Amino acid sequence: MSGKIKDDNNINLGGVTVINITSDVKSQSNSMGEFSISASGNDELRFVKEGYERVSGKVLLNGNNPFLLVTLIKIPETIEEVKVSKKPTGDLETDSRLAARENKGEAVRDAVGLPQPEGKMREKPAEVKQVLLPMLLGQLNVQGAYDLISGKARRQKRQYRYDDLQEHIKWIRDRVEDDYFVKAGIPQEKISEFIEFSFGAKPFVRTYVKAKNLSGVLLKTEEAIPLYIERLQTRKQ
Repeated sequence: MSGKIKDDNNINLGGVTVINITSDVKSQSNSMGEFSISASGNDELRFVKEGYERVSGKVLLNGNNPFLLVTLIKIPETIEEVKVSKKPTGDLETDSRLAARENKGEAVRDAVGLPQPEGKMREKPAEVKQVLLPMLLGQLNVQGAYDLISGKARRQKRQYRYDDLQEHIKWIRDRVEDDYFVKAGIPQEKISEFIEFSFGAKPFVRTYVKAKNLSGVLLKTEEAIPLYIERLQTRKQ
């Protein structure tokens, strides 16, 4: 199969990943938007580029496939956490959702101009070197030594890792409808499990979450979907 890829402004798109979902063969468009990829009848092709909506299509069974012309639509960029004051609509369900999303603390802080603290407000776990080094100089960090010996420091680190994991999973779930995952073959009750799986299988997913780059998150989670579905099928056997 061969063809050409453009955006919705009729500009040639290079660097588009072309995936044969059936055979897992991949290709990429050149600077002129042209591509070619090995495919058989009824294979599904997917066209993916960060910042654009994905496009899929099937190869014709009779093998008489024309030169493909593919158009990718750019995803509108969303400014994160912009608060817009809205009047009540009169619909209880809609107004209750709007009220639930309002962050009262941020509203007060913005109104009085209070500076935001950097990072999370957490007690820093004791480190071995921070306890041993003062001891060599004749100073004893009693609290630090207790935290290490009792296991408190280890428990803190484990809890912080868990909290960060849940926060990152929630960040994606708050922004991506369940239907997106369900249509891709992920059972609804397994969505959070899949997102956690994608963090390990495709570490860039979490990197994009930290950068609040939703397009990058979706691009990389799509690469993890077939791996997770294969795992689910293995469990059933």
